[in-house]
Order: sequence, then structure tokens, then C-alpha cells
Amino acid sequence: MILSILLGIILIGLGLIHFNWVMGGKFGFSESLPTKENGERVLNPKKIDSAIVGIGLTIFGIFYVLKSGLIEYSLPAWIIKYGSWIIPIIFLLRAIGEFRYVGFFKSIKTTEFGKLDTKLFSPLCLAIGILGLIIHLVK
Repeated sequence: MILSILLGIILIGLGLIHFNWVMGGKFGFSESLPTKENGERVLNPKKIDSAIVGIGLTIFGIFYVLKSGLIEYSLPAWIIKYGSWIIPIIFLLRAIGEFRYVGFFKSIKTTEFGKLDTKLFSPLCLAIGILGLIIHLVK
């Protein structure tokens, strides 16, 4: 129960950061986008992109809060079954990365994003993925 609540809070918090960007906030925005070695952004997300990611992260967070049993609500069995696998897999794949700009196995590591990704973003994704698998396998 505690791990589910913790994971839910983390994911909802990440969702809120994305909603902050939708509303025009700048906290962590430029640092969270991969860049080429010359500083050129690899991604140029629009507000709708941040909103979609924020909604997804928030839904994932709510999933784990509901799974904790803290709030009495019964999700359909297929959502529990597939969500318990899909959510951790998404974050584990993000931690592995695409081998160039993102993830533990990226080749471009010296940019501001690359350094933060190695120290914070990829480890966080790995932790989310592992916690999700632990929660799934324990229940």
C-alpha cells in the first residue's frame, strides 16, 4: 500500500510539472528537453504535448492510488492486469532510452540535459519502473 501511494504521488507530481508548463511555467522546462551537442533542441513540444503527457502521468498516478486501496474504487480487472505491466514497462524503456539523447545508454552525455538525464531523469524512470513491477508482483 505504501509503495503504491508513493508511486501515485510521484506520478501525479510529475503530471503537475507538465501542467505547469502548459500554463506557461518555465520551471525545469528547458533542462528537461534533450539537445544536440551544439545546444539545438531535439524536441520542441507544444503546450498540447505537455498536456497529453501531464494527463497520462496523472492517470498513472491515480491508478496507483486506487491500487493502494486508500480510496475505495474498483477498477475493471483488465485495467489492473494490463496497467500493472504497461506502466512499469513504459518507464523501464524510458530509462534504457533510444541510445542517442535519452536514457542510460545514450551516446550524447555532455549536454545539460544529458547530465541531468544521467543523474536524475533516467534513475527516476528506472525507480518508477521497478516500483511498479514490485507492486504488481507483490499483489
